[in-house]
Amino acid sequence: MDQLTLTTGNGRPTTDKQPAPIRFFAHILSYIFHPLFIPLYAAYFLIYIHPSYFTGFGDHAYLNGFSKSRVLVQVIINAIMFPFIAVLLLKGLGFIESIFFRKQQDRVLLYITSMIFFFWSYYSLREQPDIPRILVSFMFGVFISSSAALIANIYYKVSMHAIAMGGIIGLFLVVMEQHNMLMTGPLFIAILIAGVVCTARLIVSDHTSKEIYAGLLIGILCQLAGAVVNLS
Repeated sequence: MDQLTLTTGNGRPTTDKQPAPIRFFAHILSYIFHPLFIPLYAAYFLIYIHPSYFTGFGDHAYLNGFSKSRVLVQVIINAIMFPFIAVLLLKGLGFIESIFFRKQQDRVLLYITSMIFFFWSYYSLREQPDIPRILVSFMFGVFISSSAALIANIYYKVSMHAIAMGGIIGLFLVVMEQHNMLMTGPLFIAILIAGVVCTARLIVSDHTSKEIYAGLLIGILCQLAGAVVNLS
């Protein structure tokens, strides 16, 4: 018999009736593509996979004080490690109930602290003229997407995973528009992964379809806005 999706009193889906293997793999995907890791994946793509953005940056040998690994570490520290430590502190001090941020009120502090660190990451990259502007543009898009998510959180619990996946799609659209790499394959993969991750969130979270689609739209539009501001 097919599994049925039940809803709670507020119209949100429940996952109790989903088969255990499906829920297991949905959880795994949610962890692998956690929003906290997306800046790392995006930066790695721009630094190590794209053929031209970081030309002249050695893997270990410094050029004007920079290397690929140093730029990547900078992104990890400012955009991943600091927000993660802030989340642990919020939980330890009792400001939030869970590090999984299932309640909208818990997400307010998350978005505010993330905005601070994302802006710092953007600003520190912007003030280094040797850093390719595409990475600066991406981090600005991450910053304004967290700002948009904070505003959207007033009305409903928009999916952070969907925002993150929309950010990757938006970044790839920006790279494709610059005509310096054939992006058909990467963009197709990004869209495919986004679809799988968003489906996983529908399975293991209480997000509605509207919150998933809204997150994707926010992520894409904020990256396009970041490109207009930083690459025009």
